[in-house]
Amino acid sequence: MSGWIVSDFIFVSKKEIKLGWSGDSKYCVTTADGSKYLLRITPAAKASRVEEIFELQKSLVDLGVNMPRPLEYDSCDGGVHSLYTWVEGEDADNVLPLLSESQQYAYGLESGRQLKLIHSLPAPCDLPDWQTRFGAKSDRKIELYRSCPIQFAGAEHLISYIESNRHLLADRPQCFQHGDYHHKNMMIEDGKLIIIDFDRYDYGDPWEEFNRIVWSAQTVPAFASGQVDGYFEHEVPFEFWQLLAFYISSNTLSAVPWAIPFGEGQVQVMLDQAEDVLGWYDNMKNVVPTWYQGG
Repeated sequence: MSGWIVSDFIFVSKKEIKLGWSGDSKYCVTTADGSKYLLRITPAAKASRVEEIFELQKSLVDLGVNMPRPLEYDSCDGGVHSLYTWVEGEDADNVLPLLSESQQYAYGLESGRQLKLIHSLPAPCDLPDWQTRFGAKSDRKIELYRSCPIQFAGAEHLISYIESNRHLLADRPQCFQHGDYHHKNMMIEDGKLIIIDFDRYDYGDPWEEFNRIVWSAQTVPAFASGQVDGYFEHEVPFEFWQLLAFYISSNTLSAVPWAIPFGEGQVQVMLDQAEDVLGWYDNMKNVVPTWYQGG
């Protein structure tokens, strides 16, 4: 649309981006000199959350996180818009499987270092303690699974692990969380790993953030191993593995009920993932998953 103005920018073209789960309208917009930007338009009902994450992303850039830089935020017809620098790269999900394991591991190390930077943003001081917060969430996820019409073999091993290890939630710190941190929400531009899609940001135990690592472990386990080693600088505490098994157990239980509205294909994805999880942990007998190649 020639002469389309957003704040101080005049765009001569826009191309819709139909990827992602956020529900926002997203566009690659271009100025007359060929410069590209990412434009997101969010419904007014979500405006306050978008404004909060926009300001938080500014802080993350200042900390040195490799990510699209937030430029503008304002109201518009139908909601609010936010404008970011454009990443002229490739989805890490497409690139990483083509690389050697050593290259995958190296990118994983960087993803762990980036996550450590992300977690340096503090959580609000008025949050309930983590044991209360996540204990209640675990209860809901167990109930959600037990009332689900689709069940899977081995689920009781996950439930038993949760019930036996609730004490691990005591006295855990809380911080800012990306909310969906895995290789499918990263890009590679000129050899550099870029973190994207902060839509599901939250606050909580920094180690809970690793619950999405299952997506990386299924396809690029060397990357997943590197992420853990990069975060902990190769000194991974055993308590981390205990808690990660807890968080992954909880997520795995609720994944199938979550998937049902999205159809049989997505349900099967989650059933396959549950089978993988139970295999990695030998039905929750071992807390260090078999995909982990570090140490």
